[in-house]
Amino acid sequence: MKFGINTLLFTGSFTDQEAALFGRFKDMGFDGVEIALGQRGDFDYATIRRALEDNGLECSSLCGLYGEDRDLRGPGQDVMSNALSYIRDCIDGCTALGADLLVGPAYSAVGRADLVPEDQRAEQWETVVGNLKEVCGYAESRGVCIAVEPLNRFETDFLNVCADAVRLVRDVGSPSLKIHLDTFHMHIEEKSSGAAVIQAGELLRMVHASENDRGAPGTGQVHWQEIAHALREIGYDGWVVIESFTPDIKMIARAASIWRQTEKDAMTLAGKGLRFLKSLL
Repeated sequence: MKFGINTLLFTGSFTDQEAALFGRFKDMGFDGVEIALGQRGDFDYATIRRALEDNGLECSSLCGLYGEDRDLRGPGQDVMSNALSYIRDCIDGCTALGADLLVGPAYSAVGRADLVPEDQRAEQWETVVGNLKEVCGYAESRGVCIAVEPLNRFETDFLNVCADAVRLVRDVGSPSLKIHLDTFHMHIEEKSSGAAVIQAGELLRMVHASENDRGAPGTGQVHWQEIAHALREIGYDGWVVIESFTPDIKMIARAASIWRQTEKDAMTLAGKGLRFLKSLL
């Protein structure tokens, strides 16, 4: 198992300058970095890949950022086309950085949550399936997997539990579409986080580790022993990436409703979380 850190803990917009963090990540014991890509051109792929390699780190994955203008269920062709173009850019970024995994809620804008009629929901589902089939074909050609992440009810009305993620993967039918589970979202939505992990099974390609308050893993109420047991049961040997937040990064704090500090600072949070995860897993 390999352990990574998501850059959103430290910056809302990743640039070449953030390569200065890599040495500290390595010294702390991380194996890799998950980079949040705002848009193509935010940073130089060759520069960042070289900086990772110089510090003995890998790019575990790219984390996609989806908003009102990037949504595979629309509304409108412009919004869907923009989302498809962005996902292709992320796939190209994965290839350039030596990663084979794009993670996150690729299916819809974060924050889009509404009670819609069942016929409209079914229509949205078919729209997303069709759009994912298209972009998964591109991912296959580039040797990259897209791992879709169920989010909690306050962040999406589309995919909240692992069972729905499994159904989405089956409906799309592409070998490049996998599942990404996050302990924070599971803690809210699943009846059992361990059962969700087992349900994902061989489709599971990414685990995000975060506490129930978005703080350091191991400091709150998430059922870590249950999750660890389930990961062992399915033979999971992939990435476990800390995705926690602080109020210091204002853009992320507003989006994720982070109103207070849970640790002294981001580095303290990352170090405490990594020590816990390594002792657990």
